[in-house]
Amino acid sequence: MEVIPTGFDGLFEIRPKIFEDDRGWFMESFNEDRYVKDLGLTRPFVQDNISSSGLHSLRGLHFQSPPYAQSKLVMVTEGMALDVVVDIRGGSATYGKHYKVILDAEKKNQLFVPRGFAHGFLSLEEGTIFQYKCDNLYNKDHECTLQWNDP
Repeated sequence: MEVIPTGFDGLFEIRPKIFEDDRGWFMESFNEDRYVKDLGLTRPFVQDNISSSGLHSLRGLHFQSPPYAQSKLVMVTEGMALDVVVDIRGGSATYGKHYKVILDAEKKNQLFVPRGFAHGFLSLEEGTIFQYKCDNLYNKDHECTLQWNDP
């Protein structure tokens, strides 16, 4: 897999190695040993989520406050989405700045989003399926949202 730095501490785009032949393709979507070594993961993933969105559906920007903050490994398994994160870590050199990337089911790229980022996406195709691996459980009382167009 190729790990691409983003200019934000702990935030990485990941391009998995894809094996293709006349039968189709195969890829590892997650390998704990490799992700711990290459990304420095310190907590195991404990919850997986999948969402389906219509064309131009906007989701986010979401995050959870401590002690239920979450790191996420996200990817699109059908369709395409504009994925956006905002650094909300007080004291961070990139505080208040955003990063965006197109997640594409054909490219199979992923984004690792560390704790301390708000996360959201805009689906660019009908039936976009988005998959999340989270390192903390969902907790409604700690769910927070930023308005997508908040300056």
